[in-house]
Amino acid sequence: MTPTAAAAPASRPVIDVRPAPRWLSSNPDKAWGERFFLLYSPVWMLAFGIYQRSRVGDRFGDVGNLLVTLAIFAPVWLVPALLHRPADRRWYETYWFKFDVWILVYSAIGTYFLTEYFFDVLGMVYHYPHLHWTFDSALVGSGRQSVPVIMYLHAHYFFVTYHTTAVVVMRRVRSSRLNVHPVVGALVVAATAWFWARAEMTLTTSPSLADQFRYEDLAWALRWGSLVYACYFVVSFPMVYRLDEDARDPWTVRRTVVESLAAGMLTFILLDLVTAAIGAPYR
Repeated sequence: MTPTAAAAPASRPVIDVRPAPRWLSSNPDKAWGERFFLLYSPVWMLAFGIYQRSRVGDRFGDVGNLLVTLAIFAPVWLVPALLHRPADRRWYETYWFKFDVWILVYSAIGTYFLTEYFFDVLGMVYHYPHLHWTFDSALVGSGRQSVPVIMYLHAHYFFVTYHTTAVVVMRRVRSSRLNVHPVVGALVVAATAWFWARAEMTLTTSPSLADQFRYEDLAWALRWGSLVYACYFVVSFPMVYRLDEDARDPWTVRRTVVESLAAGMLTFILLDLVTAAIGAPYR
């Protein structure tokens, strides 16, 4: 009588242990900030749209326009400060505050220095005779146009939305099955950068505003200028993504400022290299 063969062990099912795809951060503090910035985005868009298209600012001077703009700008700071008070960190250690600081520094660099590239490369025209408070680069650009102070505040809440949505989309792709190669992530950054660059240039221009704000050749600006503008975001989106993404490695305010300054310098270099290639036809 031959012994029976031992029964083969039953095969175990393969369990996918990868975390589920996420839109918001796994860091609760960062997720709160992202949720707030996303919820506030349609609010400022509506307020800005009414302010711009109604041209109510034409009846005000510098003070009046600054107050209106501050009313749109202030909630991205005041509302989180009042509503989000985690017990495990100080207010200046929260994601929302550091993100606002990062955007404040980066958008200020863009407004002060890099607006000159919009003037001289993309043919953007500012003409606001009722505004006299201006602040922009003394050396970069042709110097024929000036940047009104209120543009610094406008840039902040615009960039808050652009960067928050980009971070959310990047995370969703990185945590999904689509993340099969670094090229995929790079394409997502490029597509999101182009989308917001094109969207802003399309939605903020109108024949009814052309006496104050326009592009000399809007068709060219939308086709190629949006790619130039996207240079901002192919740098800034991946860099700000890292801010407090790992809850075990929170950034300090100092590191936040340094990282934003680095992003600004990299963007400056990239824009200048692009300008060297395509020229500055409106200088």
